[in-house]
Amino acid sequence: MSRVWFSQPLETVATFWRVLRRDGVTLGFTTHDRDLWFDGVCHRATPGMVPSAIRRSADFEPDSAEVQGALSHDSIAPADLAAGRFDGARVLIGLVDWESLETHVLYRGTIGSVAEEAGRFTATLQSRKIELHRDPVPRTSPGCRAAFCGPGCTLSAARFRHDVTVQAVDRAANAVTFNGPVTAADLAGGQLRWLDGPLAGTALGIAAALDTAIVLDQPLDILPLPGTRALVQEGCDRTLATCATRFGNAVNFQGEPFLPGNDLVARYPSAPQ
Repeated sequence: MSRVWFSQPLETVATFWRVLRRDGVTLGFTTHDRDLWFDGVCHRATPGMVPSAIRRSADFEPDSAEVQGALSHDSIAPADLAAGRFDGARVLIGLVDWESLETHVLYRGTIGSVAEEAGRFTATLQSRKIELHRDPVPRTSPGCRAAFCGPGCTLSAARFRHDVTVQAVDRAANAVTFNGPVTAADLAGGQLRWLDGPLAGTALGIAAALDTAIVLDQPLDILPLPGTRALVQEGCDRTLATCATRFGNAVNFQGEPFLPGNDLVARYPSAPQ
């Protein structure tokens, strides 16, 4: 039998707030006056954390929630917030009985973005119902719509992932040169994940190749030292020619490169000569 919360005049209940970052780090906080350990996570006491009302509805509109003060805890570094390590992190907000450690989750969502205002960080929370606003109908496109090595592509990601180490960093160009078995040109459009150093766990996109270096899609606030390890995945320009010649995967190409565009419909007829 499930518990009925707040059914008694006096309850031993606190609010908890859990953040599961995309790099594998999990942080927990609670409004209780001491740390609480449950669900395998230590939830730090945050007296300044003030939960607001959580609105849950039966329609398709996203639920709203906000917590003030949690992002000001000492365990959350401003540098990590500014670097985007909390963007896209999963969030759980719920109730916990600080005696029995029984819990009940009230809200599940993700952190859409983190902003700094007047020296304080605030997070925009998005409930899981935001996924209902995504259009599931595919649109025709000359390029491939499938994610490289993802559903529809069918290629094995393990074939195109490589362990590399940093050789040099160009801060002005936001470019990194790696020692490894793959060329910079093959990495254009791919992904990079740092395995050690101060950026460990952070994932970045590879925007382009610059000679033997790769250009990252986000600036490096902290420069990795030579020898820093990273895991890189090759990229794809989503054209049929690349899919056929480089990967031999044209049969799974998820695009329509020969479909006439809108300019053909708007074109005026011409008289035969």
